[in-house]
Amino acid sequence: MVTDWESHRPAVFGAAYRILGSVAEAEDVTQEVWLRASSADLSQVRDLRAWLVTVAARMSYNVLKSARVRRESYVGPWLPEPLLTGPDVADRVLMDESVSTAMLVVMETLTPAERVALVLHDVFDLPFDQIAEVLGGTPAASRKLASRARARVAAVEERPRASRAETERVLEAFKAAADAGDMARLVELLHPDAVYVADGGGKVTAARRPVHGAETIAKLAVRQIELRRPDAFRIIEVNGYPAMATYRGGELVWLDTVEIADGRITAWRRLANPEKFGHI
Repeated sequence: MVTDWESHRPAVFGAAYRILGSVAEAEDVTQEVWLRASSADLSQVRDLRAWLVTVAARMSYNVLKSARVRRESYVGPWLPEPLLTGPDVADRVLMDESVSTAMLVVMETLTPAERVALVLHDVFDLPFDQIAEVLGGTPAASRKLASRARARVAAVEERPRASRAETERVLEAFKAAADAGDMARLVELLHPDAVYVADGGGKVTAARRPVHGAETIAKLAVRQIELRRPDAFRIIEVNGYPAMATYRGGELVWLDTVEIADGRITAWRRLANPEKFGHI
């Protein structure tokens, strides 16, 4: 079982993380699945991966329903916990577009049932009769849930994605311009209709509503550098894409992810809630 578990663990964690958007909660679910599997009689289980993913989805569904209540009272915008990815990460993760920050942000707008149906069918290719058992409904209802969810996330899937090299270039150029207080360069790097979203969770100072427009966002970027005076930066990979990690006194204070179109930032997301940095 141990050997089988290690090969299937990325799928178990991947299902939980996609459904919950929280690394800590996904790790808790993964541990619970392992405990259940290690004490269960699996001799009649023909597809162990599907069985494990289904158990993870059922547990995650229950967690998500209670988490939604907490997130409704969350201070300011809620962003998913970043997941470290890339070649240097010890734990392998099942990677695809569905773990990108942009996709997880949109998935947060789905109902818990829609999110589970979408993840299980579109990512893990589980049949709707099996999904219905998780959700406590019918296969037809599960199909409709997945269809509605798919329509909601279609816009994200259709957006052009900048290459890793271009993303890193724009992140570094934006950082240099903010450090220098170069408003003209910042505005040049931002799409006129760009949006900035910050997640401070009420733990640190952060905008509690999205900020729109290149000039307004540029002013905010310069002001934050002046106030926090960070002293170190590095590009890391989170959720499959480059991100800018910003430090002060050796502590991570911001993690920035961006969406880029035609060389300009269209969406800038800043995670500043220290409670979401524990695993980074």
